Amino acid sequence: SSDLTTHGCYDTTLHQITINPTPDVVQVPNQVLCNGDGSAPINFTGSIAGTVYTWTNTAPSIGLAASGTGNIPSFTATSNGAVAVATITVRPTAMGCPGPAKSFTITVNPTPNVAQPANQLLCNGSSTNAVTFTGSIPNTIYSWTNSNPSIGLSANGTGNIGSFNAVNNTAVPVTATITVTPMMGICPGAARTFTITINPTPDVLQPADQTLCSGNPTAA
Repeated sequence: SSDLTTHGCYDTTLHQITINPTPDVVQVPNQVLCNGDGSAPINFTGSIAGTVYTWTNTAPSIGLAASGTGNIPSFTATSNGAVAVATITVRPTAMGCPGPAKSFTITVNPTPNVAQPANQLLCNGSSTNAVTFTGSIPNTIYSWTNSNPSIGLSANGTGNIGSFNAVNNTAVPVTATITVTPMMGICPGAARTFTITINPTPDVLQPADQTLCSGNPTAA
């Protein structure tokens, strides 16, 4: 440097330094799906043009590959008998520079089911058998409707049906159809129905008193 200054010479070479921006990716909302549903397509976006998005998936069992590049098209969600939660992590890259990763989840609920309840045949005033709903998927919620509340059971409810006093104030049998639907989160399963039939209390008309002479036939 001192030699250049002494002899009146200067280094005039220009050095260009390019600093690329840090790419980003807009946060993707979580999805909750039912087994067999089609997912919503996922399109990644950010503020830097030309950004490439790569992603990984912690649970390929939901029907989505373990990794990929670019947007995620709709796929058929799968759950093999339990709630499946996949964490998708997406990483943006632009002009050789990585940006901060963001994650979101895709939850797939299984298809719930309910075992067939037995029909019941009862007499007026008797106690019904309690109905306990069961199925193969843990934490299933069972909701039900009753077509004939006059039997002493409300028109609808959630959960098991406790024993109640059967009511039939008519002269003929009455039947209520109970429809139970299993639910796992937002996901319904196939409904099942059973009946509760209540027979009326039989009675007899009061016969008239009779006064007879010895040897006379009674009145029919």
